[in-house]
Amino acid sequence: MQFTLSVFVISALALETLGGTWTIGDTYVGQDFLNSWSFEAEADPTGGRVTYVDQTTALNDNLTYVSSDTLIMRVDDTTVLSSSDGGRNSVRIKSNTAYDYHVVVIDVRHMPEGCATWPAFWETNDGNWPAGGEVDIVSVTPSMIEGVNSVSPNLVSLHVGSTCSMPSSRDESGTPQSNDCDVNTDGNSGCGVQNPTTNSFGPDFNSAGGGWYTMERTSSEVKVWFWSRTDGSVPSDVSSGASTVNTDNWGTPAAYFPNTSCDLSSVFSSNNIIFDITLCGDWAGQSSVYSSAGCSGTCVDYVNANPGGFSNAYWDVASVHVYTTETSSS
Repeated sequence: MQFTLSVFVISALALETLGGTWTIGDTYVGQDFLNSWSFEAEADPTGGRVTYVDQTTALNDNLTYVSSDTLIMRVDDTTVLSSSDGGRNSVRIKSNTAYDYHVVVIDVRHMPEGCATWPAFWETNDGNWPAGGEVDIVSVTPSMIEGVNSVSPNLVSLHVGSTCSMPSSRDESGTPQSNDCDVNTDGNSGCGVQNPTTNSFGPDFNSAGGGWYTMERTSSEVKVWFWSRTDGSVPSDVSSGASTVNTDNWGTPAAYFPNTSCDLSSVFSSNNIIFDITLCGDWAGQSSVYSSAGCSGTCVDYVNANPGGFSNAYWDVASVHVYTTETSSS
């Protein structure tokens, strides 16, 4: 999540895939996140006012806990910080497995909200950004989920390190914000698509009980879909965590990134999946962005002095399913 929703990386060496029916590869529920993901206790690459902690600290301080069907990740909401302290304790986790062509389905009940918050669910390759690409799903870099300061809707973005652009007209329900995906020429904003519904992010997402984000990445395209918990049209293979899914039955995606003017197989590599919660930083901490959300004072001062303002800054994740074997093509 270098600065907007991350897109899943595509390996140049993987066999070409076109989408369709996929079979489950990995399922992450509850304890699986502690066993098969790594807690990244490292400096925040976006310059956020956070200190990412290791797994032992996260568990001991109740910043992370799991049950049979739940993963909770949260920001410290009890400590008043001085200007000389490190950032507010938070959590960033990454899947130990990196994925090439695949489908990911994330079932989320609650995402972090509030002033200064910048939550993201995204994919990128380990240690070689932006050469391997990024997909922001809930966030703003290559990610499926990303946004700041509780301002909806969600923005889905691709970020790559070479020439790559999207056609101005394509089959998606969201609204393109930029068609230039090259971080070297677009100021790292990526080629983002705004989700068409406000319940795709922040308080509106949470009040509806969350929902499902899905992404399909092949050699020829990246697609991202979203369904709210209250949406009666969510496909049954998505809502049930089925052993196989058929993306051909999922309808028009919220965001669609074809390889029309972007060689996806060369700009994306194998990607790990990441959840994080940062505060302030390069995006949420911009004075114009922070104040336009109705947040008071400065972002850093707010983080330091208002621990209670982060009581809702947590992820409640029911599951992540990753489908890695395509059994038919569209």
